[in-house]
Amino acid sequence: PDGDEYDKDIALGIRYAVDNGAKIINTSFGKYYSKHPDWVNDAIKYAADNDVLIVNAAGNEGLDLDENRVYPNDEWPGQIDEIADNFINVGALTSEYGSNMIASFSNYGQGSVDVFAPGAGIYATVPNNEYEYLSGTSMASPNVAGVAAVIRSLFPKLTAPQVKNVILNSGLSPNAEVILSGDSNKVKPFAEISETGNMVNLYNAIILASQMSK
Repeated sequence: PDGDEYDKDIALGIRYAVDNGAKIINTSFGKYYSKHPDWVNDAIKYAADNDVLIVNAAGNEGLDLDENRVYPNDEWPGQIDEIADNFINVGALTSEYGSNMIASFSNYGQGSVDVFAPGAGIYATVPNNEYEYLSGTSMASPNVAGVAAVIRSLFPKLTAPQVKNVILNSGLSPNAEVILSGDSNKVKPFAEISETGNMVNLYNAIILASQMSK
């Protein structure tokens, strides 16, 4: 359903993917009220226990997730520790460089969003054998999942936490002040709107992964 994924279905979906051999799960959905977050959290931990990486869309409301809890996530306001080490939360970039780099809709948060990736005007498949330009953190998250798939294919001995580490620590760190939520009065350094201050970069990720796999 649009806007409300049942916690039971999310939890069972993650477990199904893990049990059937998935090494990466993309979760392009989210909500701000969850009746049974423990079911989903347990499923995330189950994926972690089975060396499965989860790549998640941060959400499209232009909110600071350090102040607003979103589901699913591996951390939330007031929580110090992540619930698992296999979860990447992704915000969305535009095709511009500079103050308008962050998509106006993208959520952000220095303690709750890990990295940013392209998520605006992405040429994507749609039903009836057609294509459209789509925007959302649900487009940014699959981009990062794709990077993770390349890394796990080339370097299969790397664990899910190691792949996460590679993606988070190999990105580019632009020195720019960026507009948040499409509000020109709300400006922060790019380095202060995610944990890493990075945008994902496949080339650098491959180099770092090759070094870690030796």
